[in-house]
Amino acid sequence: MTEDTQTRQSPAVTPEEYGVGARFSVHPMTDDFVSIILNALESTDANGLEVHTDDVSTYVTGEESSILRYLTDVIASVGHSGVHTVAHVLFSRGCPGEVTCELSGDEMLAPAELSIPGTTGLRASAHWSLYPLADSGETSHMAVIEKAVQVAKESGTFARPEHYATRLEGDLADVLTTMCSGWLRAGREVQHVASHGTVSLHSPSWR
Repeated sequence: MTEDTQTRQSPAVTPEEYGVGARFSVHPMTDDFVSIILNALESTDANGLEVHTDDVSTYVTGEESSILRYLTDVIASVGHSGVHTVAHVLFSRGCPGEVTCELSGDEMLAPAELSIPGTTGLRASAHWSLYPLADSGETSHMAVIEKAVQVAKESGTFARPEHYATRLEGDLADVLTTMCSGWLRAGREVQHVASHGTVSLHSPSWR
């Protein structure tokens, strides 16, 4: 974290006010997808989070560790059905245009330290992309991305670079933690950071 970033921290801003959240959808490849998805959403503890589901996706906002736990539990619940499942996850924090917050252009909220969820026993593959949306020439977006990829390499989930994405492999909890950790690593330097991941479980094409 730079000295300039430290001077712009706003501890009075809550995660909800700062726009810390995720939007996700889960797609189990089975005719029984409705009951599987609804059961996962209804049975997962959303304590401390604001959650809204519509016909496209589910929005969740709150403290970072709680978001990670919730995503892991919902996707794992679907994955434990044993069917091929794909999940799309979009993380975002610090967007000045977020509908629930009114941020100034230099307001920062330091990411909290993550509490890591337990392993799920589900092997996951993912394509993960990170977007530090810096308007200032002071911060190189590629330097921020490279630091986040290094987080993935140190976590053991990094598989290889792909076109427009980084491939991650490992337990579902570890893969989602890597995505969240890289997103928050970037959030220490850049106000508005978005990150996208596509996660696959039980794929019949896995070799």
